[in-house]
Amino acid sequence: MKSDIRVCSAWRGTHDRPVYTLSDTCPECGADAENSAPAPFDPADPYGEYRRSLKRRRR
Repeated sequence: MKSDIRVCSAWRGTHDRPVYTLSDTCPECGADAENSAPAPFDPADPYGEYRRSLKRRRR
């Protein structure tokens, strides 16, 4: 699931703070905006097996 909130892709070099927007481009500099949310699942997660087993134990 992707978030509707996007952040300017060039904020580290152009702005002094992250610039958030709902559009596809940055309102201040016109650079492309990218998804601000991290990926919810990484299949190459080295600790995923341990987290899932711990979650099963807590149930």
